[in-house]
Amino acid sequence: MPDISYSQEIRRKLVHLSSLWMPALIFFVPNRLCAAIFGGVLIFNLLVEYGYHKKWPVVCKTYGRLFGKMLHTTETDTRFRPSGAPYVLAAALCCCLLFSRLNAVTALVVMLISDTAAALIGRAFGKHRINHNSKSIEGSVAFFLFGSAVICCAAALFGADEGFIVRGCIGVFIAMWAELYKNRLKIDDNLSVPLIIGVCLSL
Repeated sequence: MPDISYSQEIRRKLVHLSSLWMPALIFFVPNRLCAAIFGGVLIFNLLVEYGYHKKWPVVCKTYGRLFGKMLHTTETDTRFRPSGAPYVLAAALCCCLLFSRLNAVTALVVMLISDTAAALIGRAFGKHRINHNSKSIEGSVAFFLFGSAVICCAAALFGADEGFIVRGCIGVFIAMWAELYKNRLKIDDNLSVPLIIGVCLSL
């Protein structure tokens, strides 16, 4: 069962959606500058989370008050385990270095929108569980539909061809399964999902 309330999950996903500044930055700013910004923020974020784990007073007063209640139990246990935020930053860094601007932006937006839709719809309406991780068919369908919608919107906005849509939807389908079985893959879905979609779009 989920270890945080639904209202806390909404707050968590609003923070997740606030990361849309990352694809926006990639779209408007040169890649080298983007990489420097993402790399710097990633290092800072890891230091802050490590400080929170080690109970550094200054960090606990700020980070703990802002985000402490939204962390899952796996993010607050005795071993240091980064939250999803460093993985999002790492994904943004990898995408801006590995893929074209359009593919990088699309891959990140799909991850942010689809993951949010899957979590909120799955928590609210998910009745058909798929595995022991409490993932639901409803949440997975939401992931695929919202991800495919982002692909189609990106193609329409930037004049991409039908191949872009086909490759993107295939990527979303594969990413859906990676998200579904992220615990078995041992890869955080905030990182695996955009990389899978970026690779598929780049084929």
